[in-house]
Amino acid sequence: RGCCAARATGAARAPPCRPRAFPKCRASSVIEPGTSSGNPAPRKPVPQTLPPRDRNFDPFTPPPDASTFPPCNGNPDYFRFEVVHRSTKSNARVGRIHTPHGVIETPGFVAVGTMGALKHVSHQSLQKANLDLMFSNTYHLMLQPGADLVEAAGGLHKFIGRDAPIITDSGGFQVFSLDKPDAEDGKEMKSRRPSKQKGEAGLLLRKNENGVLFKSYRDGREVALTPESSVAAQKQLGADIIIPLDELPPYCIDPVELKKSVFTSHRWEARSLKAHLADPKKQAMYGVIHGGGDKKLRKLSAAYLTSLPFDGFAIGGSLGRDSAELLELLAFLMPLLPTEKPNHLLGIGDVPSIEGAVPLGVDTFDSTFPTRNARHGSLLLRNNGDINNGTSTRSVNVLRAEYSSNFSPPCTECECALCANHTFSYLHHLFKANEPNAVTLAATHNLHHMGWLMGEKRKAILRNEI
Repeated sequence: RGCCAARATGAARAPPCRPRAFPKCRASSVIEPGTSSGNPAPRKPVPQTLPPRDRNFDPFTPPPDASTFPPCNGNPDYFRFEVVHRSTKSNARVGRIHTPHGVIETPGFVAVGTMGALKHVSHQSLQKANLDLMFSNTYHLMLQPGADLVEAAGGLHKFIGRDAPIITDSGGFQVFSLDKPDAEDGKEMKSRRPSKQKGEAGLLLRKNENGVLFKSYRDGREVALTPESSVAAQKQLGADIIIPLDELPPYCIDPVELKKSVFTSHRWEARSLKAHLADPKKQAMYGVIHGGGDKKLRKLSAAYLTSLPFDGFAIGGSLGRDSAELLELLAFLMPLLPTEKPNHLLGIGDVPSIEGAVPLGVDTFDSTFPTRNARHGSLLLRNNGDINNGTSTRSVNVLRAEYSSNFSPPCTECECALCANHTFSYLHHLFKANEPNAVTLAATHNLHHMGWLMGEKRKAILRNEI
């Protein structure tokens, strides 16, 4: 979603790249989203395809004026942001986001459960890890098991058995990652690479002002996604916080094409917001600020979207080649967002980025990195360093031979199952033996570490040390 082309994980600075525009895509028929193969309810074909592109449409057509929306009065009965403390040392703040399914303490890390499930870990473990919010993916849930089925189960909370806050995205990032791979794509578009489900031609069939048409990676059927259908699917899922449909251009894009993309996102987000406001269903919607690395476009995007009655704001799109560019852009952008509303950094939540972004006032971060790194034997450990200067966390790879005979627990202060009951040596053995429990233990530990880290950040802000 929001992407730093080279994450702060030791990756080298990305090489220069030539700008490119989005490729043209062919038209085709469509199946109504919100259904899936294997769903007992029959799929209903939509009587028309995604309407063809209007060749006379001006891509720089401005979005609807703020005067066409109702005034932003907030939703104190079911969604409210409370600022507990603002640091006197920086723009960092401690807050609470009140939702129908509980309170989200900020700054906070958001674990990613793409299909309504964390990888190798039960989402119930998030409560023990002191992580309040879980991120699920509308695109994937639309295709399997289908938004209709989830709605019939009583919504995503009941379907997965979670009585805690959930946020869902629009599916836009995943759809645009289906585009034809390009040699100049940055790391933020790595999912465009060919896979067993997707060939060199990609699965994105067509994109125009109406929305996008793509092939399901699961069964090859064709699905249309529009601002209205994305919101409708998220209404069926019933998350506490939802995201409007937007477009994700790659880092390497022609400036004119980037500006077109920002205007498209603004029009789509306005349509999404109107669809949401027609039936709020006790859900909050965050607008997504776009503009890539162009500060003028970021300022334009922030000015327009903050004039609309969104409940909060997410920072999306490509956010630079590396952490230095990410933090420079955030330092410019964060003062442009309203301080009375919560904000979220989409798709970025590695420790170095969190360390740099919390002082700038970012409230929540989502990322797969704790569970993804755990699958490769990487553990996040407390470093006995200063929580205020980025030295509190270190990473070790338990697959290294030195841990085969290390009979100490990974962290004596951590309360996760791994640290309370096992040693480095035992975990090393489980990985070498390809035991599935190895990843479960490592992932659970990393999530506990993120919960501890964010808790320490909140304490430091309250002491005005950050």
